Formats: sequence, structure tokens, C-alpha cells
Amino acid sequence: MPIRPPTDAEVDAVAAVLRGRRWLALTGAGISTDSGIPDYRGPDSRPTNPIQYTDFLRHADARRRYWFRSLMGFRSFGAATPNDGHRALARLGAPVITQNVDGLHAEVGTARVVDLHGRIDRVVCLGCAAVSPRARLQSRLEEANPAVTGTIPAGAAELRPDGDADIADPDDFAVPGCEDCGGVLKPDVVFFGESVPRPRVDESFGMLDAAHALLVAGSSLTVMSGLRFARQAVRQGKPVVLINHGPTRADDLATVKVDAGTSPTLRALAAL
Repeated sequence: MPIRPPTDAEVDAVAAVLRGRRWLALTGAGISTDSGIPDYRGPDSRPTNPIQYTDFLRHADARRRYWFRSLMGFRSFGAATPNDGHRALARLGAPVITQNVDGLHAEVGTARVVDLHGRIDRVVCLGCAAVSPRARLQSRLEEANPAVTGTIPAGAAELRPDGDADIADPDDFAVPGCEDCGGVLKPDVVFFGESVPRPRVDESFGMLDAAHALLVAGSSLTVMSGLRFARQAVRQGKPVVLINHGPTRADDLATVKVDAGTSPTLRALAAL
């Protein structure tokens, strides 16, 4: 399904809601697709089965499989750069809650960003809670597995939005432990089946309380971690603007819905 640009009337309708209001942006995977990072749930997305939190915790084989796929996926994912949508949103100056883990909002200098689901460029030890750079672990994974070569091109069907890849893994893949305590390492992201840390949720709701309107860009709001902000905005009597290619779970809550490309819509909005 081709992604169309917004009409002038649609851009004007969004601007009319936001103009003169202090507003908050909530972004999802659809804002990063133009950077070569795929979307789990868009209308053109390929079906996939992301790793579950309990599987990662309980099974060494699941962790080995994840880190092999992450080694491959990160070679492309880690090289992704911000697109026009990220830059336009930064120019518009609104604070951002993002469901993405790619760090691209911060890279363009967005004034305030809450990474609701964490950041793929960090790794946390489940033993001692030490946080370390994902790039450091990438080097350690490559040193421990010199036979694992090649890349997955940005935008390829196998690449996933959380930085790993949907490919077969070797049985002898070695996964290093924490350099401080030898414990199990996990990407500093919220896996499926894992809860968003409460302080992060509280900060996000505080941002919504301080806003007069909510703009959702590039999210189908399929999971409750994002949908709850749209529902709360409505409960507070605040308008909700949706910019997304395809339906969302909040379509019935929207003051304005634009079913068009996220980047071109935000770019047009920033140009007004």
C-alpha cells in the first residue's frame, strides 16, 4: 500500500488544533521507517515474533539466539540516522515521548525526550545493574564470534525495529557476560511482556498533564503503553491529533486523523 503525502487541508487541520497550544508529541515506529528501521505493526509490516521477556530471562538458548540476531541487526540499526520527520518535530519544539528505542529524537537535538521503551544503544546487567554502551558489547560479540560476518541492509525484511534480525542462528554462538560481575546482559529496552519502569511512566504522564494537546505521530497505538496517553488526554478534555499510515486503536478518540506519511506531514507542519 503506497504511503501518500498529506493534503494542504489536512496539514491546516492539524495546525489549527495545535496553534496557540502547548502540545506533546508521542511517536512510534512509523516516524523511523524513513531511516530504514522497520515497523512491527504498520499495514505493510512483515509478520514477526519478537522475543518475549520471560523467554529471555529463563532460557540461555533464547538469549543466545537474541544476541546473535542483535549482532547482525545492530550493524545496520546502529548506523541509522534521523530523517525529515525527526528534524521537523525538533524544529516544532514540542517535548516527545517515544515508543522507539533508536535514539534518533535525541540525535537531532529534541529539547526533551522520554524513551518510554528504553534505548538500544545501552546494555544493562541483570546481576549488578551496571549500564554499558551497546557498541562495546558489539565489539565483544564480534571478538567472541569471529566467523559471524556480513550485514543486513537497512530496510531489509529481516531487520526488526528493536535492533535484532529475523534470521537463523548458529548453535555455537558465544555470549559474553557482564565485564563487572559476569552476569547476564540484556539490552536496555522493554521487551514484549515486560513492564515500562514506573518512573518513566510517571514522567510521561506529567508531561501530558502540562500539555494542552497530544499529537501522535507514526504509531498504531496497538499496545497499551502508548494508547493510555491518548485515552488520558481525552479524559482531560484535550484534543488528540493522529498522524499515521493506516488505522490506530485511537481513531475513535481523534480530533483530527491524517492517514498519510509521517515525515512529509511533519515537514509540512513545520514549514507553516
